[in-house]
Amino acid sequence: MPEVKYKSASGPEEIINKRMRNSGGVEADKTIKTGEGVRRTFHNIHLSGHQAQHGGDNKGEGSIIGTPRGTANTKGQI
Repeated sequence: MPEVKYKSASGPEEIINKRMRNSGGVEADKTIKTGEGVRRTFHNIHLSGHQAQHGGDNKGEGSIIGTPRGTANTKGQI
């Protein structure tokens, strides 16, 4: 049987574990996993009132004549 080569030094077990993890559970308020193996499903639930800002403030677009308008969230409420 020919030798199987991997691009990473981790090996097949770690590659499979990385593919089986939940990709969207970091910012979820509650995560429910149903099933096992390749048939597993993750439900990432965000409760009402859940507000999370991803990244910095939006700098905003320029006005119709090209002057900058500034940030949309100047007081930092979010």
